[in-house]
Amino acid sequence: MRIALVAGEPSGDYLGGGLIRALSGHYPGATFEGIGGSHMTAAGLETFHPLDALSVMGVVEVLRHLPRLLAIRRELRRRWMSDPPDVFIGVDAPDFNLGLARSLRATGIPTLQYVSPTVWAWRSGRIRLIRQAVDRMLCIYPFEDEFFARSGVDSRFVGHPLADEIALNTDHAAARESFRVQSGETMVALLPGSRSSEIQRLLPVFLEVAGRVAAVHPESRFVIPAATPALQTMIEHGIDGPPRAARVEVTPGQSRQVLAAADAGLIASGTATLEAMLLKCPSVMAYRVNAMTAMLARRSLRIPFFAMPNLMAGEMLMPEFVQDEANAEAITPAVLSLLEAPRKRREIAERFAELHARLRLNASEQAATAVASLLASRGRLDG
Repeated sequence: MRIALVAGEPSGDYLGGGLIRALSGHYPGATFEGIGGSHMTAAGLETFHPLDALSVMGVVEVLRHLPRLLAIRRELRRRWMSDPPDVFIGVDAPDFNLGLARSLRATGIPTLQYVSPTVWAWRSGRIRLIRQAVDRMLCIYPFEDEFFARSGVDSRFVGHPLADEIALNTDHAAARESFRVQSGETMVALLPGSRSSEIQRLLPVFLEVAGRVAAVHPESRFVIPAATPALQTMIEHGIDGPPRAARVEVTPGQSRQVLAAADAGLIASGTATLEAMLLKCPSVMAYRVNAMTAMLARRSLRIPFFAMPNLMAGEMLMPEFVQDEANAEAITPAVLSLLEAPRKRREIAERFAELHARLRLNASEQAATAVASLLASRGRLDG
């Protein structure tokens, strides 16, 4: 069995690594090739390009790198059309993977997409491309599976690997002890993003919020987990700017430990909102993107919320502040309302636990089983 996979960024690499390990259990001796990062290569992937060759975010940013991205896709298309794998699996990165999958599927190669594109949120016209490109969609959220069922696309809800990895019951006491949080001390997690562009746009706002909160609650302590050493340096330079009353600390990595220990969080949109939910950390979400990207997105957005906990719950469990609304004056009262209402925080944490349980399905194995059943229906049992 020869399995081709392409992931486009670190979150996809993480999912792809778990999927490769699960597929290896179904197909001992299978080989894996394509594009991935450290998780996928550690699981057995032969990668043709480094992961960061595809890690580009935002409409304007993608346009700058489009010639290189198209060249890589043409190379993969030629490679796999001349020497077909038994199956192709795109892992996230839909703008790259769906076009490739459509070409491969037209030659008879079974294709799957692991992680749905946000067609349910915006650019709904992509559903036609999805029907042409994939034999089966592997969904990590239940509402996505429901959407595709209505749209006539074969899909499976497999759950989310992060929900499997993170314990259903968060040990807040142990996490707080690891950060030496003192009795009567309030800890706030600040997660301004995992990309330099996010840090540039959000860190000044988050630091201003910290200063305003500290003016009301001087016992507050603010902790920023830095995703990489380069981002840690960038964040520390930002903190060394204008004097602030807040106690702000930077720690290398440990975003989950920080969220588990915190009384509340202020976080960027994206995977961090899911992690905050899984770690039962009541939080406020804020986000800003390139103005052109925001303008293009507004024209086709079809969702009432941005943060994943809100989308899953169908209500605003995590207050959201986007673009011009993502300013300290607007955000500070929302953070204070969490810090000053322990009962409200408990109620939100309980809702987060309910949502966590819905996603905890052993996703990697569920996804591998969905791949295997598709291949079995095509008579491809062992390659």
